[in-house]
Amino acid sequence: MNYQEYIEIRADKRFGKPCLIGTRISVYDVLNWLSNGMSKPEIMQDFEEISEDMINACLAFAADKEHKLQIAS
Repeated sequence: MNYQEYIEIRADKRFGKPCLIGTRISVYDVLNWLSNGMSKPEIMQDFEEISEDMINACLAFAADKEHKLQIAS
């Protein structure tokens, strides 16, 4: 998945945290909701601007970041 289609990092939005394009929802927000037991359908119901592809992009972003940390170690 090309998560860059869904995620942007802008200094003027959420202090430069990676966010879903067109929203102020950060990747961390989505990952936190998932880790606290929310399902993808529940997130999409609560936040109509979020699609399943956007949630998957957050997961791909986190996986890529983790992979890069492993390589750097």
